[in-house]
Amino acid sequence: MEPNPALARWLLKNRNPVERNLHTRLGPAAPRASGPEAETLRRFRTFVATSLIRGEVAAPTLDGLRPNERRVMSLLSAWVESAAQLAAPESDALRRTLKPLLDQFRLSLRTSSSGRRSRAPTSTPRRAVSGAIDRVADAFLAIDVSGATIVDANPAAGALLGVARDALLGLDLMAFVPDAEEEYWSSQLDAIAESDESLRFEAHLKAVSGEAISIESSVSAFSTRSRTLALIVARLSTGNSSRSGAEVAEVDPSARGRGPKTFPSNESP
Repeated sequence: MEPNPALARWLLKNRNPVERNLHTRLGPAAPRASGPEAETLRRFRTFVATSLIRGEVAAPTLDGLRPNERRVMSLLSAWVESAAQLAAPESDALRRTLKPLLDQFRLSLRTSSSGRRSRAPTSTPRRAVSGAIDRVADAFLAIDVSGATIVDANPAAGALLGVARDALLGLDLMAFVPDAEEEYWSSQLDAIAESDESLRFEAHLKAVSGEAISIESSVSAFSTRSRTLALIVARLSTGNSSRSGAEVAEVDPSARGRGPKTFPSNESP
């Protein structure tokens, strides 16, 4: 690659505006300042700047990192897009310059010892199930009920919430729940943790834009030796209209802590 110190200086100068674009783009899916993903992003920025100044791809420093590769690469791709947005009308040129660096960082992350440890082996049946879920039109979320952590999602869930699917991994589900319904969602996860019964209910989720989305959900439990997952399949409610989280709270302030409707698993809404 050719040296490009001007772009390196531009990225350094515009670090804060790029970060603001990233947080606007990702909303609650943006990395926390003190979290491990923020450290990975910092090292990627250093890797990019060093490579641009030298005119050759420098080996990224990954010691001590154990990131979720899928989520981290989604975040780094979003960072590149945030920088490209700010660089208009030179957006395409910036993307072309940073793409090989993003690819090299991904390869280094994948082949590092920490990267290998962070990826559990995936069996053929598991890949087949995952592929089938990815093709489902309804949103799918797998939630670890012990901490309401999103451990898996399909592209439809990302589209529903306005963020790339992989950027959802490892996040708190409650970041995508309107304040007025957090207690209700918690009670549903508790019910799943304590029972093998499936649940059906109507509630709201909150997109990264802040819009509240009315959904119909079916939830079932999947238990392993170490944890219980709530498998949520959600679709837009009939006649759904997006509203702000504040508007959801204002519809019925007394409804905090309970959802609009809960149905037995053998009944239809």
